[in-house]
Amino acid sequence: MNALRHAKQAYSAAKAPTRTPKNLEYDAIARITHRLVAAAKKGPDGFNTLVAALTDNRKLWTIFMADVASPSNELPAELKDHIAYLTEFTRQHTSKVLAREASVAPLVEINTAIMRGLRSGAP
Repeated sequence: MNALRHAKQAYSAAKAPTRTPKNLEYDAIARITHRLVAAAKKGPDGFNTLVAALTDNRKLWTIFMADVASPSNELPAELKDHIAYLTEFTRQHTSKVLAREASVAPLVEINTAIMRGLRSGAP
């Protein structure tokens, strides 16, 4: 029975769905966006949690920018330009949120739009 159980476990892993880069990007954005929303709902009491989520969001956008700047990235130039713009906007707006001068809502809206694009099959 022990051998049968091990065989089932070994083959069940092979049946697991393959994660595509888009799936991984979607999941990362979704997790961070959820954290941004949850922290914002707490108001001033959630500021430390918001700071952590904002930091991770900024890191994620920095990774996106590094990816589109890579010569091997085959996305259309126009899409790369949009991502570069959104990265810069995210960087600047995050600084305003951290200074308590702006709402996190625009960052959530951008992330949500990106998630919709990833789910729609956009390049």
